[in-house]
Amino acid sequence: MSEGPLSNDQTIRLAAEGDVDSWESLVEESRPRLRRMVSFRLDPRLQGRVDPSDVLQDVYLEAWKGLDSFQRAPDVPFYLWLRGIAGNRLLEIHRHHLGTQMRDARREVPIHGAAPESTTSAMVAGLLDDLTRASEAAIRRELEARLLEALDAMGSLDREVLALRHFEQLSPSETAQVLGIQEKAAAMRYIRALRRLKEIMASVGPEWLEE
Repeated sequence: MSEGPLSNDQTIRLAAEGDVDSWESLVEESRPRLRRMVSFRLDPRLQGRVDPSDVLQDVYLEAWKGLDSFQRAPDVPFYLWLRGIAGNRLLEIHRHHLGTQMRDARREVPIHGAAPESTTSAMVAGLLDDLTRASEAAIRRELEARLLEALDAMGSLDREVLALRHFEQLSPSETAQVLGIQEKAAAMRYIRALRRLKEIMASVGPEWLEE
């Protein structure tokens, strides 16, 4: 009788014991989500200067070295642990390259294990990618300013819920755990924030939206 597939905990334990195949399995499973998170949170001003692949390499190297400590962490899902390492790495990168040019972190939700560089700026960059007609620099700057103003008017926690669910595509339970709130509260905030996002996108001018 053949054994069934290993559980995530078993795979992590084997990886911590030095099993390379188990570690590679964990990496491959988490890589798409982690790349999405890094690409979203990386400041747009660093495009072309910082390669998300290099960030991921650093994150996985640090995670590999810290697997023993992770096994002693109570009730922390493996992906959220990796995401925390990635968030700290991004914070170091932003401080190194941007320094005083970083947005005021007091305007954002301070989240353990997530880079406190502006969630708003990351959201604006992602939303502008959908406004394909805004190819001229002057128009793009105008759109960016309008989106920043509109998103800044949204509550910081609602902004972060929207970023985690809509842009990073975390599950409701993962979002609640990252924010330290109840899952029901996170779900209600997401619905409200998504409704507000649709209003914001409509307000910037439908003539620029992709057909």
